[in-house]
Amino acid sequence: MDRTLSKAEIENYHNDGYLIKKQMFSKEEIDRLYSIATQDAVTSHAMDFMDQTGKMTKLTLWFTPGDDPFGLMSRSERLINALRGILGEKGDICHFHSKIMQKEPKTGGAWEWHQDYGYWYKNGFFYADAMISVMVALTEATKENGCLQVLKGTHKVQRIEHHFVGEQQGADQPFVDELMKTHELEFVELEPGDVLFFHSNILHRSDANNSDKPRWSVISAYNLSYNIPFREKHMSCIEPINVVPDTALLSNEIAKISDADFLKKENEITLNVK
Repeated sequence: MDRTLSKAEIENYHNDGYLIKKQMFSKEEIDRLYSIATQDAVTSHAMDFMDQTGKMTKLTLWFTPGDDPFGLMSRSERLINALRGILGEKGDICHFHSKIMQKEPKTGGAWEWHQDYGYWYKNGFFYADAMISVMVALTEATKENGCLQVLKGTHKVQRIEHHFVGEQQGADQPFVDELMKTHELEFVELEPGDVLFFHSNILHRSDANNSDKPRWSVISAYNLSYNIPFREKHMSCIEPINVVPDTALLSNEIAKISDADFLKKENEITLNVK
């Protein structure tokens, strides 16, 4: 299967603000990642975030990509080559953070409309076009279990002010309401192994998981090295990635997340979540 992005796919990303690449990771690779994601070493570091109805979504976040399967995934040649095609050659590609999103059956909550850059701006990053998120589906993502929703093309608007809504930050709702009149709403349904690339300024949200199936994914955020923040203490975001071969994910014998610098909720100020 061709895992490289075509010129047409890259053009679609820049037009729409997002791009789905089907089956970028194999079943064997996803099975290994999901088995590690559900270990106590990951779930014990999960943070709970309550939506407006009282439902909880969990996430585990870390900054430095290690030599464990998740670190190797986020540094894999296939992903970094795709990001170079999308972001261009203006700076080196750096890993900002990764997080495992854990939206459990019946109890997993919703996320408000937001832009990633709505948060990252507050960390002192200046250039939204230098930042991108990459979601790898670990389980099926459907309308029923709370898949991501995007407003197509809204990456072309400027940053919208964000405010706290309970334990989350959401984009100023009157601006969202106006944009919904002119921009198409898309439900991003994914199969395990599919990858979603999305711009830091595109408006997106997700519903609660009302199904009997979990919705788990890993989202890695990337930044170009010239986009140096003045309020961010984790400097992985300006350290060029050490790219590894695609085969590394399965050939490495480490079967857990190794020595990750996990974020704790009490230390979080402007966390980007989904």
